[in-house]
Amino acid sequence: QVQLVESGGGLVQPGGSLRLSCAASGRTFSNYYMGWFRQAPGKEREFVAAVRWPVGSTYYADSVKGRVTISRDNAENTVNLQINRLKPEDTAVYYCAAKQGWSGSPYYSSAYDCWGQGTQVTVSS
Repeated sequence: QVQLVESGGGLVQPGGSLRLSCAASGRTFSNYYMGWFRQAPGKEREFVAAVRWPVGSTYYADSVKGRVTISRDNAENTVNLQINRLKPEDTAVYYCAAKQGWSGSPYYSSAYDCWGQGTQVTVSS
């Protein structure tokens, strides 16, 4: 089993930036997707971004495209999510997830096998 631990959330003003990190430990997959999802109060969990490993292809939700970058740090065994030009509507709990294998779509939360506990991001002045 893979263990995922997110960090980097917090309170930030509109227009600011945050870098979220997801540290993976335990069993490793040779081919997989690592994804970031978010869930705002009263809303369903939604896809933010994913990276296909080891190919490196990246996928982004339209709502964040151009403001978000997902990347993987092999040395640290982490997957990072850089969010720029934050908006109040970005406020949510952000979750990291891992999906073994490349079959299926990385856009759907139901496809993922492992989840972190989440990290809160609040965008407010």
